[in-house]
Amino acid sequence: MTDKNAPPRSAVPSLILIAAIVVALVAVFAYTAGWLSPQRLTPAKIVGSLAPPGGAVPGFRRNHAKGICFTGDFESNGSGAMLSKAKMFAPGTYPVTGRFNLATPDPKASDATARVRGLSLRIVMPDGSEWRSAMIDAPFFPVATPQAFYELQRALASKDDPESMQKFSAAHPEIAAFGAWAGSAPWTVSYAEERYNSLNSFIFTNAEGQDQTVRWSFIPAAGPDNVSADELKKRGANFLDADITQRVRSGPQRWAMVVTVANPGDPTADPSKAWPEDRRTVEVGTLVVKAIEPEPDGPCRDLNFDPTVLPSGMHVSDDPFPAARSAAYSVSFNRRTAEDKYYPHTPAQGARP
Repeated sequence: MTDKNAPPRSAVPSLILIAAIVVALVAVFAYTAGWLSPQRLTPAKIVGSLAPPGGAVPGFRRNHAKGICFTGDFESNGSGAMLSKAKMFAPGTYPVTGRFNLATPDPKASDATARVRGLSLRIVMPDGSEWRSAMIDAPFFPVATPQAFYELQRALASKDDPESMQKFSAAHPEIAAFGAWAGSAPWTVSYAEERYNSLNSFIFTNAEGQDQTVRWSFIPAAGPDNVSADELKKRGANFLDADITQRVRSGPQRWAMVVTVANPGDPTADPSKAWPEDRRTVEVGTLVVKAIEPEPDGPCRDLNFDPTVLPSGMHVSDDPFPAARSAAYSVSFNRRTAEDKYYPHTPAQGARP
């Protein structure tokens, strides 16, 4: 007897193929989420490890949660064209949206408690291509790999093992250099006085097809006004935002973009190792910050400063961090976007539609 509801024999192979594809997709999602390999490091695990003891603050970035937006220009002098065919290095002026920020998951942290300060940029070129970058003022990263970064967060958060950091440091001796910097480097009184470094390496390709492995820095025109950590604590919880707002109101603030070119054998995959100071450098242009806006409903509020958003003429190197950061930033962005109702938008504008 024939089942009238059964699919035609000719359709059975197609149905089997569709079922196989669905099973494969489920397996891919399960693997990506870490369900099939609970010990594997995933973007969600990295983002989760950044939460403060009381849990993540809904609606905010999971790290570098405290910040302020700015707009301005990148003035290219044309020298970067010898390194990269990216259109932002052709002589000209290109619009910038950016963010000054602190490396903390707490948007209400006192400025004096955050040792690391950051600069994030989005530069848009005439053809619509973009370059996004997120930098910090440290000269090198604390650890060599994304796995080590995750383990560092777990060690810092450990309450059951008072020797967790000693054990971590023994397993990751590269963190000693960062600790020495954090404990001895001078504090400045302004975002405008900081040098911001990419730390990760990238490949620049010029019009002739020549590749160079590079890192870059944004070096401030403003001279440093160094103070002690105790002096910073006397300046109030939000002195950095107030300072940069006042400075830019008085006149544009500038940073020279300097690209450093690696020599053969330099550690391009390890951001915890600085390159020697004698490496070739090229000053390619100037960042000009022209206007500051509070972050709630500001132009940087919904920007994901994914370091793998690169124009033609730039691509990632063997450094594993940009890909890991990109994946983690995506998780963070999706979570805070879903929590938009908790974010304190400017009252006059209210929540976004």
